[in-house]
Amino acid sequence: MPAVRVIPCLDVAAGRVVKGVNFEGLRDIGDPVELASRYYQEGADEVTFLDVHASSENRKTMLDVVTKCAEQVFIPLTVGGGISSLADVTSLLAAGADKVSVGSAGIANPDLLEEIVREHGSQVLVISLDLKRASRPSGFGVTSHGGKNLTDLDALEWIRQVEDLGAGELLVNSIDADGTKSGFDIELVELIKSQSSLPVIASGGAGKVEDFVEAARAGADAVLAASVFHEGEISIGEVKRALDQASVEVRL
Repeated sequence: MPAVRVIPCLDVAAGRVVKGVNFEGLRDIGDPVELASRYYQEGADEVTFLDVHASSENRKTMLDVVTKCAEQVFIPLTVGGGISSLADVTSLLAAGADKVSVGSAGIANPDLLEEIVREHGSQVLVISLDLKRASRPSGFGVTSHGGKNLTDLDALEWIRQVEDLGAGELLVNSIDADGTKSGFDIELVELIKSQSSLPVIASGGAGKVEDFVEAARAGADAVLAASVFHEGEISIGEVKRALDQASVEVRL
């Protein structure tokens, strides 16, 4: 079993890291390269950037951020938000990204996922899953557009489909838990791990150090959070020490 990874997520708009609720009421948190560098020094295993506005203007800024970051931060960089074509993926990888996270565009056009895998390999493609409890066979539905639209897709059915298309990893964000700081959705993590062989990144709901330990025990291959790290409530080091003390393998 590989070491559980600890991943800070940085929402980027107009070249700055921002934080809000459902992308509204955004507050400026700081410079993305400085923050990513700090997390790298603190022992983060990867950094995820989310392009919040994903406009063509913001995309150019995002490419600059990725390039500068790749020069200073020597851990994998994943970029998500607004990726809608193979050209978007190719330009982000050329700028220094290691992986891309694709959500709504993959739901609208599953062929895009197959194209990305064919061109760049499974290891590049992370499927962003914004899931919420709904009357679906698995009990969970797939949402698009940052959790705003509940689609007809059943979570497990969609996961099986993306696995068949060659996806390398699943970023599982619980819409029900997101922003609550009441812990990751353990039931959701366990359900997906019981049905899929793909690595799972648990996201949404981290509030205290113990939450990360619970997610890892439930089978998460990586744990991701944003505000608790940005606001200094919890450090990357504290999470890793807690995981280590709970006999979860981590890179210390």
